[in-house]
Formats: sequence, C-alpha cells, structure tokens
Amino acid sequence: MLPTEVKMIIEEMKAERIRGASWLAKKGAEAYRLLAEMMEGEELEKALEEIREEIINVNMTMASLYNLTRFIPITGNPTLVKSKAEEFIKLSEEAKREIGNIGSELIDENEVIITHSFSSAVLEILKSARRKGKRFRVILTESNPDYEGIALARELEKLDVPFEVITDAQIGLFSKKATLALVGADNITQDGALINKAGTYLLALACHDNSVPFYGAAESFKIHPELKSEEVEIIERPYTRQGFRVRNYLFDITPWKYIRGIITEFGVLIPPKEI
Repeated sequence: MLPTEVKMIIEEMKAERIRGASWLAKKGAEAYRLLAEMMEGEELEKALEEIREEIINVNMTMASLYNLTRFIPITGNPTLVKSKAEEFIKLSEEAKREIGNIGSELIDENEVIITHSFSSAVLEILKSARRKGKRFRVILTESNPDYEGIALARELEKLDVPFEVITDAQIGLFSKKATLALVGADNITQDGALINKAGTYLLALACHDNSVPFYGAAESFKIHPELKSEEVEIIERPYTRQGFRVRNYLFDITPWKYIRGIITEFGVLIPPKEI
C-alpha cells in the first residue's frame, strides 16, 4: 500500500493536462524519492512494485514513464532508491539544457518557427536561441482541446519573443509561412516514429508538402527501448461539446520519413537508423 503522500503525487500526475512527458517523469522520480524516505526493506520492495505499475499507468503512451520505472531498481535499500531518483532528475535537467544548446544552433537569423502543443524541450531551445541573441518569431497552434499552445504563448511573452497563435485547423495554411518546424515528443519508437500531441502528424505532412524541415526534440529517456509504432497504445480521453461526444485521442504517430532529425542531448539523431 503506497503512502498517502506518494499517492497524492501520482494523482497530480494523472490530473496534469498541459505539461508533458518530461514534467511527468520528473514528478514520478520525486514520488520515488519520497517513497524511499518513508520505507525500507521488504515493505519498500512491495511498494516499489506497486508504484512501478501506477506510474506507467499514468500515461501508457509516454516512454519517459516506462524508462523511469526501469531506471529505479526494485530493492529494499532506500538509500539506493533515493540516489537513483535524484540521479534521474539531475540527468533530465542536464539533458534539457544540452538539447537547448544543440537545438538553438539549428535556428538561423530571422527564422520563422512553427510548433504544436507545449514542449519543455522546444521551449528550452527557444530560450537558448534567445540568450545567444538570435532573432526569430514563432507560429504556434492553440492546441485544443487542452490549449497547451496558450501556455507556450505565455512563456514566449515572458521571453519577449514575437509570436502568433493560430487555430489547429490553420496548420496547413501557416506552414507555408514557416522556415523551420520544432515539436516535442512523448515517445520515440524503435522504428523512428515520433509520438506527440494529436495534430503533430498533420503538421509534419504540411511541412513535407512545403519543404519545411521538421525536427523533434526529446531527451533520450523518451526513446522506447522495445516498442515499434504499431505497438504503441494511444490514449483517448473522454470529451464532449454541447452534448455531443467528440473523439479525443491525445496523441498521433508521425512516421520517420517526415522527420529531419530528433534533437537529443547526444546530438541530432536521424531516424530510424540512429535511434
């Protein structure tokens, strides 16, 4: 039985709608760390078995949660569990900074960047480019029904980066105005597909049709060690509008052939051969 304090973190993860796989994985690591501070021995081992299943079930599409549970060993040693959880958090923060540095080098002067949804990795790239004095502007979708794009707009406003928000339906129209596409990822499969907020595939198709280079940005812990694209379980969340049920799959799958590269802390990987 998991302690109430740990259950509260997991419930917070389940309720989150805006922040993505990176935030959830870090939050999951915090739950592990808290668990190690409260239990030891056989009791800890049993709790680790339980929390492993709970964290994966927060969102089965996200490779980051699966890889987090593989990173933390099942052991009765609380010191080891805590140190591994803290190591995961440290590595994830370092990876984000390196992605920002590497990805910002892809941004040329007066670049017009189009993106979809809210990605902390993409935001880090834009922050890094801004620190380097580069001038660019961003086209971002509102990303309904949870409107993650509005959250990104608020962050860009703080950075004083020029941007315009578009409806999701205008992806095809505005991709013609872009020179670079950057999106995050919740999962990179073994066959090089990118799993991200529904609508990403449409953006990739539009960019392909308009010769706009399309890049994903993801920490290496978002690369799934086993699954291929056809094996990924895509979650559908209940959604209604004006009394009608609206189909609401959270993610879609972008095949590798539409992806110029995946920006990771190890460099830009070319899918699928370098995944």
